[in-house]
Amino acid sequence: MDRNMEALINKAEMLIEALPYIKSFYRKTFVIKYGGNAMVSEELKDTFALDVVMMKYIGINPVIVHGGGPQIGKTLEMFGIESQFIDGHRITSKEMIDVVEMVLGGKVNQDIVTLINSHDGNAVGITGKDGNLIQAKRYKHVKKSPETNQSEIIDLGLVGEITQVNVRILQEIDEAGFIPVIAPIGQGDKGETLNINADIVASKVASALKAEKLLLMTDTEGVKGKNGKLIPNLTRRKAQELIKSKVIKDGMLPKVNCCLDALKAGVGKTHIIDGRVRHSLLLEIFTKEGVGTQIVDK
Repeated sequence: MDRNMEALINKAEMLIEALPYIKSFYRKTFVIKYGGNAMVSEELKDTFALDVVMMKYIGINPVIVHGGGPQIGKTLEMFGIESQFIDGHRITSKEMIDVVEMVLGGKVNQDIVTLINSHDGNAVGITGKDGNLIQAKRYKHVKKSPETNQSEIIDLGLVGEITQVNVRILQEIDEAGFIPVIAPIGQGDKGETLNINADIVASKVASALKAEKLLLMTDTEGVKGKNGKLIPNLTRRKAQELIKSKVIKDGMLPKVNCCLDALKAGVGKTHIIDGRVRHSLLLEIFTKEGVGTQIVDK
């Protein structure tokens, strides 16, 4: 047997390896938070779009929630507006929220839609304000004062906390055969636009849809243990132990909490994956090894 034939057979065997996953995930909903370096590198942007289109064509229903912090920061800088952060939250004024909505709901959202459609996908862009998808209230950030050691409420401006997710618009988009791409913007009870963390939006949307999977794309390998090595699989209980012992901390902590919240709400499995790896979505979904950390309820 020549080498060309062997290579072809290996490709066929790879497809057969994926068959049980394809059968298991047919007509299931996957909510994917898209952000980090995967939104910056042209090569990674392209492979992300290809992964999403392939998922749709083999019968999975992908729902995309995207970030856009760096793009917002650059645009604010162009307008001469200084950004201030408290515990990772951007203080968002009325002046800023107009820029946030323009960047997230306009430029970033439509770039992703265009990219997916350029690979024969059928994507449609929406924000959390469309169809009353995301109802929210102003987020009250509580922080201990270093001077008095007393808790105080910090006003972050137009930063939102989700109160309700109305999935009807997503169900109708799915029934029409489209891929929804969601900008993480919500609407307050007075009609105001609120800026919401994309990981939280993805978690809440996955929970409301009772999705099969929630996948958070990051710029790290996944959750690491005390020894600094990747932990491929975690249970809810083990994750809570690692949080308590402060092994899971800093930027990884809110992501793991989003996963735990989604599991509690009935999402099948959650994943924190390395978006710096080409085709990371397909590798995590259709191979035993994966490219990140899977967190399950039990």
